[in-house]
Amino acid sequence: MPAVIVYPPDEEGGRRVRVDGTILGRAFRLRDVVAFLETAGLQGVDELDVAGAGWIEWRGGGPDTWEH
Repeated sequence: MPAVIVYPPDEEGGRRVRVDGTILGRAFRLRDVVAFLETAGLQGVDELDVAGAGWIEWRGGGPDTWEH
């Protein structure tokens, strides 16, 4: 599994997503995190997988936290 870190929400509710040391962008919902993982080559994951994944490090709140 890749090393995935989702940072705390910023003032606009975006959360930076880092995969294997590279920031791929800002997510505003779980679907965005899924899209970044797909871009990084991880196929076959959906929002439920992302929300329950123990291998994703959620900083500043879990997968249900999208407000600053």
